[in-house]
Amino acid sequence: MHLVCLDLEGVLVPEIWIAFSEASGIPELKLTTRDEPDYDKLMKYRIKILKEHGLGLKEIQETIEKIEPLEGAKEFLDELRKLGQVIIISDTFTQFAAPLMAKLGYPTLMCNELVINEKGEVVDFKMRCEQSKLTTVKALQSIGYDTIASGDSFNDLAMIQASKAGFLFRTTEQIKKDYPDIPAFETYSELLDAIKEVI
Repeated sequence: MHLVCLDLEGVLVPEIWIAFSEASGIPELKLTTRDEPDYDKLMKYRIKILKEHGLGLKEIQETIEKIEPLEGAKEFLDELRKLGQVIIISDTFTQFAAPLMAKLGYPTLMCNELVINEKGEVVDFKMRCEQSKLTTVKALQSIGYDTIASGDSFNDLAMIQASKAGFLFRTTEQIKKDYPDIPAFETYSELLDAIKEVI
């Protein structure tokens, strides 16, 4: 039995923090997991920048409401779900994801939680589990699933490498160079064909 595990940002929707960086005019918020492999360090940096600029959850959610899925993403997901079960495993947060899930047809999503204070400021974050993407893939394997994984960033590599088949999607040239053994694709049709071959 196969189960496809997909990253969210950069694969199905634009990077939320890049969109918010552009909307807020704060270039420091453009950093993503493509740039910084240490997610804990990255999130603490983001929270610090938000505090410095007096920005909270409300402002980020206003930007997210305007984000549309990447062109062809929903159609790709619909085709993929005809072949079997799909789970999106993301390091994003439930407070960010709801409007995006609606636009993608409500796929199953596993992600994390932000800690918000009474003023609406982001003060911390709670990861669902340690090494959430890898841990989730291994848990799915432990109950009888062969996982197929795809993502674009450093934080996707562990789940890709641990899966029966794994693919990079619209990743950086550096990651492609560092991991030449992982097939890398740029279009949804290429990725769909690669997944079909495994299924």
